[in-house]
Formats: sequence, C-alpha cells, structure tokens
Amino acid sequence: MTPLSSQQLTTAADDATKGQIRQANEAHILAAAERVFAGAGFGGATMAAIAEQAGLPKANLHYYFGSKQDLYRAVLAQTLQDWLEPTHVIHAAADPKTAIEAYIRAKMALAIARPDASRVFANELLHGAPVVKTLLATDLRELMLAKAEVIAEWVRTGRMAPVDPVHLFFTIWAATQTYADFEVQVCAVLGHAELTPDDQTQATEHVVSLLLRGCGF
Repeated sequence: MTPLSSQQLTTAADDATKGQIRQANEAHILAAAERVFAGAGFGGATMAAIAEQAGLPKANLHYYFGSKQDLYRAVLAQTLQDWLEPTHVIHAAADPKTAIEAYIRAKMALAIARPDASRVFANELLHGAPVVKTLLATDLRELMLAKAEVIAEWVRTGRMAPVDPVHLFFTIWAATQTYADFEVQVCAVLGHAELTPDDQTQATEHVVSLLLRGCGF
C-alpha cells in the first residue's frame, strides 16, 4: 500500500475538521430551531428568528438548510432519532428490569434536557403529523414492534408481569414527555416558576418506581 503524501494527509485532516465544524454548526442551528418552533409553531417561526436565536447570519441557515421546511423536517427527524436510540438497551439478552429502567430514565432525561424538541414533536402530531407520518408508520412502528416482541417474550417466560408491550411504550412516552409538553401545567400545580433540579429528580424517581411496579419489579 502506497503511503499517503503530506499533502493528502493535510487534505484529509482539513476535510475532517470541516466535517466537525459542519456538524457543530448544524447542531447549534437545530437547537435554536427547536426553541423557535416550540414557541411560535411552524407557521409563526421564521428563518430570521431562528438565525437571531442561533446568533448567526440568516444566510448561514440557508447554507445548511435550504428552507424553513427543510429545517423543520431536520428538527423532527433528529428528535425521533434521539428518542429511538435509547431503545437499544431492550434486547433479548438484557435483564428486563435493568433495561426497562434504563429506557425510562433516558426518556425522562431527554424530556428534561430538551423540552422544546418534545413540544415541537407533540405539536406536529396534534396537527396530524403531516411531515413525520411516514416515519411513524415505518421506522417507528418497525422498531417498536421488534422491541415489543422482546418484552412479550419476557412476559411469556415469567420474567416480568403480564403487560401489553406496545401499550407499555405508550405509557412510558406519556409519563415522561408530560414533563416537557405540559411543563407549564406541572409548574402551576407545584407552585414553581420552573421545574427545579429537585423537582426533576423527584419526578424521575416517581415515574421509574411507578412503571417498574406495574411491570412487576
């Protein structure tokens, strides 16, 4: 194999650096877009407002995302990907209690860390999921049915209580995402301006304990 020349090595390093910069810029823009879409909805959001939130020239947004629609789709796709990633802990060789607890905690952590992403996704669903309906009926459905079959096998072999695996996921999503989607309501009842770290810890432990008991652990 012919060794790479110094110029080729430099070019490769430059490409890697540019790739990292691009990923960082896209992540920064997506985070800003989450906040704007969550507050204004798709109709009320503008690329100018997102650019201001990101602290970038509007032209930079169009460089990375051609239109508001493209950026909105990217926010939804990223959110769904981030929500699905924690399901990797649910597999046939895993300990049921450990896996389900880890999944619940991951979903709570996401709701707490990125409430705006959850709100954007919830608003999309409330409007009939015009952008993500295909993803829900394909990627989400296929993964959830596969993970549900793992849980069904745990139920059949007596390793956990007889629960409906698919509806268990629905319950986990509802219990965790309510702390993002309905944070205003939760805070109003608690009498707090916003959820404190203690509130977040208490909520997490409550949801984990309640759901694990329902699963027979």
